[in-house]
Amino acid sequence: MEDKQKILDLLLPALQATRNLSDLVELEYREDRELVYAKFASGNQKIANVAMDSGTALIRDVIGQII
Repeated sequence: MEDKQKILDLLLPALQATRNLSDLVELEYREDRELVYAKFASGNQKIANVAMDSGTALIRDVIGQII
């Protein structure tokens, strides 16, 4: 089984290096809800539904749902 939080931890610096998501401060995976909480420096938060996702699908869905 893939460690989804680890994947998000590795993805975070790559997203922070982009102009669009430079203010992203945290990606938190909630296994009980199969949601990712994207937290921004402004205090805003976006939620990505990653139910039933593989690791690569998780990456695609998070990027697609928080931009």
